[in-house]
Amino acid sequence: MKVIIFGAAGMVGQGVLHECLADDRVEAVLVVGRSPTGRAHGKSRAIAHGELLDLAPIENELAGFDACFFCLGVSSAGLDEHQRVALSAGTTLARVNPGSTFVYVSAAGADAQGRQKWARVRGATENALLALPFEAYVLRPGYIQPRTSRTPFYRLAYVVARPFYPVLRRLMPSAVTTTEQIGRAMIAIADHGAPKRVLGAADINAV
Repeated sequence: MKVIIFGAAGMVGQGVLHECLADDRVEAVLVVGRSPTGRAHGKSRAIAHGELLDLAPIENELAGFDACFFCLGVSSAGLDEHQRVALSAGTTLARVNPGSTFVYVSAAGADAQGRQKWARVRGATENALLALPFEAYVLRPGYIQPRTSRTPFYRLAYVVARPFYPVLRRLMPSAVTTTEQIGRAMIAIADHGAPKRVLGAADINAV
């Protein structure tokens, strides 16, 4: 399959990109972001596009793909901008790749009717993407143990937290996952779907 990744420079996106490059089912990877990832690989290429709210200038390069993995985090864009970028990507890809699969990384607790703004915005984004004319899926991870990070502070924090992950996994199996498992789940969903459209951490780990 051929996949597009938005947000490959972030914590989740780095793990997803790593899994895509390592999986023989993935033939080609197109990384779309505001800046280059700095990572070269034989089956991947990158498009640095500064205005992710307007994908028209690169629309032709997005055609012909089987799946899109949207991993852009809220921290790399404001909450409202995150929603607009996700919907920009979704509407564009639904048009140029009808019948493709779109997997959106949301967050545990997302709810369009929630009391907190982040939950409402995430939930509304999920609903809008699920309504588009392609196979859309939503991942709602809780605690995520990352593979790596380009940010020194977070990289140190992850090293410190890594020994505690097995304990968290035993105590809260329905709330914790890893970036590798998210990447593998996305590939499996793009390959053969999933039993439901919204998946929590336990579902992600089981796919």
